[in-house]
Amino acid sequence: MKRAIHDSTALPPVVDRTTFTAQLDELRVREKAHTREADAIAAQRRRLPMVEVDANVTVTGPDGPVTLLDAFDGRKQLLAYYYMWHTGHPAAEQCQGCTWCAGQVQEISYLQSRDITFAVFCQGPYAESRTYYDFMGWNMPWYSALGSLEQLLAGRTIGQMYLIAYVRQGDRVYETYWTTMRGVEVMDNNYHLMDLTVYGRQEPYEDSPAGWPQHWAAEEPKLPKVIDGRPIAQWSRIAAGRSDDLT
Repeated sequence: MKRAIHDSTALPPVVDRTTFTAQLDELRVREKAHTREADAIAAQRRRLPMVEVDANVTVTGPDGPVTLLDAFDGRKQLLAYYYMWHTGHPAAEQCQGCTWCAGQVQEISYLQSRDITFAVFCQGPYAESRTYYDFMGWNMPWYSALGSLEQLLAGRTIGQMYLIAYVRQGDRVYETYWTTMRGVEVMDNNYHLMDLTVYGRQEPYEDSPAGWPQHWAAEEPKLPKVIDGRPIAQWSRIAAGRSDDLT
């Protein structure tokens, strides 16, 4: 995989261990408050009302059309990531952000253990997008929602990334939550790990000290990155000799 290395002489001031610990302890107070606020927001999210959706609306999988209810795969809940797709474009031009986000959710057994199915609902044709899925070597359930997007994304802009939560009661399906843009960062672990480092995400929108590297120009939303015009995650696949011909 190709790497971009940006040298910088900008560094935090050097202090003794006592001073360092004191300032870290001060930050830790805010971190703990942030954690408690996140817990409170999650508690409010669990108390939201829900809206019924047509359980028989179809998405296309490896065996052809299946219903939204079928996509639950017998579990009580479904988390569906609505993948942006550029029909007819080569792999290198497919959505950077969706490649970034969807590729993070690989170990889905933990979700399944809590009676949650995670699946991707691509907003492009099945055959073309499934070839991309195979090229990337992903393992989550993959469907095309093309043809049903007006129903599934009622009141929202088609062609934008979404993460939508559903629950079922028997053969009836309900939508309980959705988010988009930076809300889908919950799928990613790399950004959260970057946030722990001294230089952070190294993106221009961040509030960083003068001289900090911010070479990673980002499009909206502030999610994806490319090297040489191709989503970063694709480079290891190309290096392994996989074909990215989507035709």
